[in-house]
Amino acid sequence: MESLLRCPVCARSLERETGRYVCPARHSFDVAAAGYVHLLPANQMHAKVPGDDKAMSAARNRFLSGAYYRPLRNCLEELSVAYTGSAPAVLDSGCGEGYYTAGIYQALTAAGKAPRMAGIDLSKFSLRWAAKREKNVEFVVASAYRLPVADETIDLLLNCFSPLGLDEFRRVLKPGGVFLYVVPGPRHLWEMKTVLYDHPYENREERTEYPGFVYEEIRQVRSRITLPDRQTIHDLFQMTPYYWKTPRAGAERLERLETLETEISFDIHVLRRQ
Repeated sequence: MESLLRCPVCARSLERETGRYVCPARHSFDVAAAGYVHLLPANQMHAKVPGDDKAMSAARNRFLSGAYYRPLRNCLEELSVAYTGSAPAVLDSGCGEGYYTAGIYQALTAAGKAPRMAGIDLSKFSLRWAAKREKNVEFVVASAYRLPVADETIDLLLNCFSPLGLDEFRRVLKPGGVFLYVVPGPRHLWEMKTVLYDHPYENREERTEYPGFVYEEIRQVRSRITLPDRQTIHDLFQMTPYYWKTPRAGAERLERLETLETEISFDIHVLRRQ
């Protein structure tokens, strides 16, 4: 099987064999029973078990499986189809549990294209869910700052609320390749923020000129969602940065809610590699 991946040891191309990946120098990497491969060398791991833990990965999977962020996924699918050719190489950097990865792969296939796609994340627990969602995507434990992908091989790169490894993104994207960068819009989860904080503020809208990229457009996604129970509210809370920095009083107010209706707001920056 032709792979998008390269060896993290010698940077030569990997080939997928039964149960493993191997490079011409015979460096070998086993595919886990759950369907992902670990390509993060020990000297690049900053924690014993990096990325989201088992509970956080499960929470993210439950929430996204409820289709609350379907408007964002629909827009990413539309942009992916519009900005790729007939056989694109696609990389999702920080793919998490694969909700958007699987949606994009399936949308490209439904449009009659023949994509090759990989998703990378630090969390093996998230990738277990991702590999269940779409078995035709290569899922990899790896860092956005050391992508196990060859230079100038990617047509479309997605980064959704994940670390911004711009130097690596420039390296792996082909000239003319497209980068979809998802950030929260001004009033994303506004009603949740009013519960958590005494003085909430809107997110700043910024158009940053990134070296090596030119803007195609900024696509806005705006909607409202209703979270029907405490579990779903808590699952969403766990997905946000607020989970780590909210004062205890605000977290307790949120815990007491039975339901929550809130805005969702996303900006998708569409940039092209020069």
